Amino acid sequence: MTPPPGQNWIVKSHALGNDYLVLDPSALTFALTPQAIQRICDRHLGAGSDGILALVPSSRADFGLRIYNPDGSEAEKSGNGLRIFAKFLYDHGYTDRTAFTVDTPGGIAGITLHLANGRIEQMTLDVGRATFHSTEIPVAGPPREVVDEIIEVGEQKLEITAVSVGNPHCVVFVPDLDLIDLHRLGPLLETHPLFPKRTNVQFAQVVARDRVQILIWERGVGETMASGTSASAVAAASVREDMTDREMTVSAPGGDLRVTVGEDWSIRMTGPASEVYAGTLSADMVAAMEGF
Repeated sequence: MTPPPGQNWIVKSHALGNDYLVLDPSALTFALTPQAIQRICDRHLGAGSDGILALVPSSRADFGLRIYNPDGSEAEKSGNGLRIFAKFLYDHGYTDRTAFTVDTPGGIAGITLHLANGRIEQMTLDVGRATFHSTEIPVAGPPREVVDEIIEVGEQKLEITAVSVGNPHCVVFVPDLDLIDLHRLGPLLETHPLFPKRTNVQFAQVVARDRVQILIWERGVGETMASGTSASAVAAASVREDMTDREMTVSAPGGDLRVTVGEDWSIRMTGPASEVYAGTLSADMVAAMEGF
């Protein structure tokens, strides 16, 4: 059911281990400030999550979505977040349709729900169009396609391909993921001067023409078990480099996503999402939020 305003009602869900709190701001008695976001997402002091998904009005699509990182910043788009949000909308009575659109700062996404015995089993997301052009990602420097570009990171030279699927990504292809120090290189790439809005980072190992394995350092979050837009960006970069076919499985530590890259660089992704719990924030938690 749809929660009444003022109940401080939230839902926690995950998509392949990438967890989000979903809420309707009209049900909150406090403002969703950066400080409040940081506290709610804190895994020791709050409910704990990789971010917050907030339902907002939209004049361009069936629903609107704002995506907040645990550091209080805002993300343009999240593939896992969109699947979690779609499940929230369907399971909690905001819609009874199995196909609808969601407006994000990174563009409008179409979502189709695949049901089995009345429950959502998988969801297919129209992620958007991939671009490698520096002005659209964005990447600093002269206008260009950022493909196989050498940059220096912590006295180490890396070959990167930058891509946007509505949010920025930096893909680094490597022969062996086991040799990657994600917690050292991830933050250095995320905040590299080449990326004026910071960037999401993926290290990718192509294991077959239809399978790629990845590690993810998410902007404003850190290491995550899965990311839908990361999988999409890696898929696009893999096709651009002719390392894979246009249909592939992208495997992250949290599980697999099926991704298709169209001839026009449009991307479709299919994967699951699961609800963990639904409930209300405690009076103590709400008092802390209202103090910010």
